[in-house]
Amino acid sequence: MKSPSDTPEHKVEVRRSQRRRRTVTAYWEEDTLVVLIPARMTRAEEKHWVAEMERKLLRAEPRRAAPAKASDEALLIRCAQLSGKYLDGTATPASVRWVPPMRTRWASCTPVDATIRVSERLQRVPAWVLDYVLVHELAHLREPGHDAPFWALVRRYPKTERAIGYLEGLSSAAGWGIATED
Repeated sequence: MKSPSDTPEHKVEVRRSQRRRRTVTAYWEEDTLVVLIPARMTRAEEKHWVAEMERKLLRAEPRRAAPAKASDEALLIRCAQLSGKYLDGTATPASVRWVPPMRTRWASCTPVDATIRVSERLQRVPAWVLDYVLVHELAHLREPGHDAPFWALVRRYPKTERAIGYLEGLSSAAGWGIATED
């Protein structure tokens, strides 16, 4: 039995099981928090456990690996998924690759040849932050500048503001001086 619910930052799906007796488990399935609970739990217990598991997983989120971190090919596949989901499938890079850390950027895009380069520094960030950077670069394939139409495309990704804050904090804490919104 499934019971969906949403928060502003992500979806929550509760799955009740007759076989599950005592344990509560949770995991991420893309942008959805899935919580597995015993079927006999009350709605109040469900609410408590969803909040508890959400708190626990969000605290551990920086350790959550992004599948795209595996290789350049995985980055290209992730870009195709993100383009389909947030940019109507209209931003298709010719190549996407990891590059040694850049001095002043998290990533860069050359619209003329549709190439995207991503700083290896991003291999240690949560998946949702890397996804924001990829959506940002993909948007440059449609809108080369940083004007209003460009930001309208980027903000289709629901965690844009949160990811910008994360990257600003990371850059500041590490003393890198990397600009986030250019």
